[in-house]
Amino acid sequence: MKTYALSAYLQRFFTERLGALMKASPNTVASYRDTFRLLLRYTADQQKKEPTALQIGDIDAELVANFLTDLEKTRGNGARSRNTRLAAIRSFYKYVAVNEPQLLHHCQRVLAMPAKRHEKRAIDYLDRDEIEAVIAAPDLSTWHGRRDRAILMLTLQTGLRVTELITLTRDDIALGGGAHVTKANALERRNCIDTALINRMSGAGYAYMHLIFQMNAANKLAATAFAEGQMTKAQYEAVTEKNLADMRAAEAQLIAQDQQRKSEAWARFSQSMQQQQMIDAMNRPAYTAPTNTHCRPDYMGGMNCTTF
Repeated sequence: MKTYALSAYLQRFFTERLGALMKASPNTVASYRDTFRLLLRYTADQQKKEPTALQIGDIDAELVANFLTDLEKTRGNGARSRNTRLAAIRSFYKYVAVNEPQLLHHCQRVLAMPAKRHEKRAIDYLDRDEIEAVIAAPDLSTWHGRRDRAILMLTLQTGLRVTELITLTRDDIALGGGAHVTKANALERRNCIDTALINRMSGAGYAYMHLIFQMNAANKLAATAFAEGQMTKAQYEAVTEKNLADMRAAEAQLIAQDQQRKSEAWARFSQSMQQQQMIDAMNRPAYTAPTNTHCRPDYMGGMNCTTF
């Protein structure tokens, strides 16, 4: 009798279906990985087998139902987490059903398992006043306040997810005409930045964001070196402190440049206003006093007119 090793199909599911066909995001792959990690441990404990010896037939609809119930009891998972785990298992059994028609009935029983009902939370949104209040919350007199202001403006304008925001790099942002943010995921989304955002951000807001990206990239390299044993803890802390000091120095320079640009812009505006006033004065017609003429008949029957 032919056996269907679970390990072979599970590996092909992750490499072929999720990786090559679906081009799933790293977060989706990680979620599926965690689901099957828990499922393999539960099944191996129930079947008294090693995970490498498990077969497709060892995981049936009854075992999956017991596994999901165990997650709710032992791990405290809610209905949403339970349905997320079930969706991952369903996706795997769809893949098995297509590749092994002999197991179609076995897979169909798992695929027929219903999701658990739960109260769906209404998706709310911020109105204009609430958005303005959120944007105005950070203290712009501090570095953290200017950083938070830039992050909030970018998030509100583009609708980036939290995971997309914290993994944002300088290469993902294109400024100038048609400014936009591009984050590669399963749908290859492209989020546009309204040009009004650039005008509303405080001073050199985008420059602050570039400084943050530079510091995060440098700290990430240092963290990798520390994790691989190429750097001691003291060296790692010294590097991160130096990166922070360098960024603050660059920030002070940006503030000075921004203030200088504003002063120069105001001086140009004042000069243009003075020039316009001079031009208006030169083009104004010369003042001509109004004249009055008074006429009266003379003794010869004519008119005697006097202008004054």
